[in-house]
Order: sequence, then structure tokens, then C-alpha cells
Amino acid sequence: MALKWSAVLVATVSVTLSVTGNVVVGVVEGGQLPLVVNLFALTAAGTAVVLAVLAHLYDRLNDRLTALTEFLVARLNDIEAHAGDHNAGFVEGYLLSHDREAAVLPLRRRGRGAAER
Repeated sequence: MALKWSAVLVATVSVTLSVTGNVVVGVVEGGQLPLVVNLFALTAAGTAVVLAVLAHLYDRLNDRLTALTEFLVARLNDIEAHAGDHNAGFVEGYLLSHDREAAVLPLRRRGRGAAER
């Protein structure tokens, strides 16, 4: 946020100094500031305006991403709370409906070859 307002301040001061300088030189001498000074002031003001706009867009994008992240976290927590309870009941019901006793089959003795079978 400080970058945006600093850029706005630089643009305002640059344009104000350029206009004031041109007015003072115009009244005193009847001309204008040298072209290099005017171009420097306009370049500084234009760069500062572009920087201020980009900083503002970055802040807006960051705010939107934060809001989206918070929404997704809240929604995923709701889904997990609902699905977690549903799945827990399903698993418990499934386990209770099936017999937990399993048939145990002993392994055959291992022989040394196919001839001992």
C-alpha cells in the first residue's frame, strides 16, 4: 500500500513542479523550461502512474486470492465434517455386517522338489 501512495505522490509532485516551472519561466522570460526537463518530469510522472496502477492491481489480486482461499478452506472443512461422519458410519456398518472370523488355512509343508508332492 505504501508503494502505491508513494508513486501517486511522486507523480503529483513531478507534474506540479513541471507546470509550476513552466509557468514561472513563461512569466519571467516568456518561454518554457528546456525540453529535457519537461521530458524528465513527464517520464517520472508516467512511470509513477503506471507503478501506482500496478500496485493497486496487485493489492486487489492479493485480496481476492485471500478471500478465495478462506472460502475454499471453509468449504473443505464443511465437506470433511459431513463426509467424515458419513464415511465413519458406513465403515462401522460394513464391519459389523460382515463376520470378523476368517477361515484359517494351514500352509502345506514345503518340499524339496516336485517329486515329494
